Amino acid sequence: MSDPPFRFCPRCATPLAPREIAGDDAARPRLACPALGCGFVYWDNPVPVVAAIVERPDGVVLVRSKGWPETWFGLVTGFLERGESPEEGVLREVAEELGLVATLGDFVGVYPFHQANQIIMAWHVRAEGEVRLGDELAAFKSIPVERLRPWPFATGDAVRDWLARRRG
Repeated sequence: MSDPPFRFCPRCATPLAPREIAGDDAARPRLACPALGCGFVYWDNPVPVVAAIVERPDGVVLVRSKGWPETWFGLVTGFLERGESPEEGVLREVAEELGLVATLGDFVGVYPFHQANQIIMAWHVRAEGEVRLGDELAAFKSIPVERLRPWPFATGDAVRDWLARRRG
């Protein structure tokens, strides 16, 4: 989830107020600082996230984050960090979360995840070796590609598109 909106201006501590911003095509009020000369606007833009469809010889790795219900599994994902390319970020996330060195494959696509105010960029990656879960994960499982099914939102859309391309 994204952070809750600012309540106070981070520049001058004045309480923020809804205001229509000239030239804002979103046609909705934004939280902005009403103090003269300040000009701060909380734009609340989507956060960039990278996702990996991690394929190993035994199938695609799905992960369960700590705090998720026992039955929820998804792709390896993480926030893009300052100064790294999305390609670097997706390989870093695979290394951090699974302890695997991955090889970048095809770019799968870009997917909005409005519920968390994120924009997800997904890649197919290949990896081998023994999985060593990072601190953020509770479990993983490998699903043979022929048994993999997409889920109806966010990274599930990337799985759907990747599977469709594989089938040709």
